[in-house]
Amino acid sequence: MAPSVLAADLGQLRSEMERVDSHVEMFHLDVMDGLYVPNLTFGAPVIEKVRPAVNAFFDCHLMVIEPLRLFEALAGAGADHVTLHTDVCDDPTEAGSFARRLGMGFGLALSPALAPAVIRPHLAGLDMVTVMSVEPGFGGQAFMPETLSKVETIRRWIDDEELKTALQIDGGITPETAPLAAAAGADIFVAGTAVFARADPVEAVGMLRRSIHSAMSSADGA
Repeated sequence: MAPSVLAADLGQLRSEMERVDSHVEMFHLDVMDGLYVPNLTFGAPVIEKVRPAVNAFFDCHLMVIEPLRLFEALAGAGADHVTLHTDVCDDPTEAGSFARRLGMGFGLALSPALAPAVIRPHLAGLDMVTVMSVEPGFGGQAFMPETLSKVETIRRWIDDEELKTALQIDGGITPETAPLAAAAGADIFVAGTAVFARADPVEAVGMLRRSIHSAMSSADGA
């Protein structure tokens, strides 16, 4: 599970993250510059402030132009991984090498308008692929079911090539849509409003897990 802190109360971000920290494996941090996408969020200074209080893995999803210029600051702030969009990453091999020299993992995100083929040449060099199941830049959007076929395709490539690349889905994840994404092959689930907009975010994480496990158990028994 990777709660998206974009949906948290940013005025209480540290306590919001601390509350669910021991119940999740990862936090998804959307870094937006107001240029690549219309919204402006936060950057390395905020991440640096919350990092000491949180143990879970930090994946920084960079929705910015010129993302490589942020790598050093993010690494210094405590980011564990950076995810870039394919249309602002001219050379994923170079970007991945740069990230790893700084001690971070590296991945690419696939926007809904793009086909999985843009990912395939770089797949073996990625720690994670993120399939966007909403348009980048805004939280709270409805899940786009047509993106599930992309998850299935990339999962098949990962399995066929026996890669260790993680496959993440980001956008509109709820107890209803998470099982569909899991069945398609996703193994990391980014959920924002489905966690932080609930009265009890910890229970919300549990509901998401149970929905996935129940669906997968039913499929295994079929």
